[in-house]
Amino acid sequence: MQNAFDFLSVLGYQYKMQICNMKTVAKITVNRWISLGLLLMACVLLFVLSYFPQQIETYYSVGIYPVLAKMLRFLTGIISFSIGDIGYIIIFIYLIYKFLQLLLCIKKELFGKQLLKGIALKIFKTGLWCYLIFKLFWGLNYDRLGIAHQLALSPKLYSKEAVVAITHQLIDSLNACRRQFKDSVLPDFSLKSITQKAVKGYEHASVNLPFLNYTQPSVKQSLYSVLGDYIGFTGYFNPISGEAQVRSDIPNVLIPYITCHEMAHQLGYASESEANFVGYLSAIASKDLYFRYSAYLELFTYAQGEEIVLFGKEKDFKAFEATLLYNRTHLDRLVIKDRKAIRAFFQKRQNRLSPAVTSMYDQYLKLNKQAAGIDSYNEVIGWLIAYQQKNGGI
Repeated sequence: MQNAFDFLSVLGYQYKMQICNMKTVAKITVNRWISLGLLLMACVLLFVLSYFPQQIETYYSVGIYPVLAKMLRFLTGIISFSIGDIGYIIIFIYLIYKFLQLLLCIKKELFGKQLLKGIALKIFKTGLWCYLIFKLFWGLNYDRLGIAHQLALSPKLYSKEAVVAITHQLIDSLNACRRQFKDSVLPDFSLKSITQKAVKGYEHASVNLPFLNYTQPSVKQSLYSVLGDYIGFTGYFNPISGEAQVRSDIPNVLIPYITCHEMAHQLGYASESEANFVGYLSAIASKDLYFRYSAYLELFTYAQGEEIVLFGKEKDFKAFEATLLYNRTHLDRLVIKDRKAIRAFFQKRQNRLSPAVTSMYDQYLKLNKQAAGIDSYNEVIGWLIAYQQKNGGI
């Protein structure tokens, strides 16, 4: 009789445990769906918020973001190597690990509808988290009013004549800068020295433009400089770590302007054309001749590119050839020498992968409200023309 009682007790205990386990699993499942729903709601809210640029400008871009950005730059700036680049390596290793796990499941014939649903849900949830973190840490700056609002500028469609005029002025500025260097060979500065001078440039620019105040520098040498030939970058910004990375193997004269451009991203100018323009303003405000020359070199490349596009659209090949001839004959021979060296550097490293990566980045820019995609870099000429028309001089 006692044995029968014990047996029934055991059965009752097992039954209770099963009920408890079922309740626990159900509770976990409900909690997961609730957390996913809340995450989705937060992402939808951020997406809707992107249609209110005035509020983003006021409360995020010049309110919350500068505090967050300074804190990130302070934390990462005290470390010499790029934390963000290390993060990319960790993510890459993690993705490989997960991929190998998936292959193992397929090999063991564990791959079914349930696993597929689980993977799809996890990818969806991870995507939502990435979107949320990216937007909160920096991405909302794509939706701000930006430099146009701060400078009260309204860049319009510019004429061919305006582009030609600005190109001629850039040629004069290039020549004047280049002739001030005593040696025919340009100096070669370290990234640390260039960063310090770039901070000074922003400091000078912020005297008249307080919103360009830049402190707590965090500019690092990229750990992936070798990959730059294949991915097609000269510098990039990590919005999660707040660091700016610059390639170390490119011609040194390019680095001052690239550093100023990446610093502009750190200040919250997400648009490439705006970052180019802000980088230009800070480099030109610098008292350093090397910075001014670096900026003029880059802007001339964009301006001449716009000339080629505009004349190409009109199919006026005589005017096209005459314009290029004018540019070649009016550039100082040392400027031509420097440009040839830069062009030779990149031509030597051309490959098949870079165009594909560039195309992907082009789509990324278009998804983030830069309709011109990769060509949005050239739109800095529109900013330059509008700024000149309002303030005079370049």
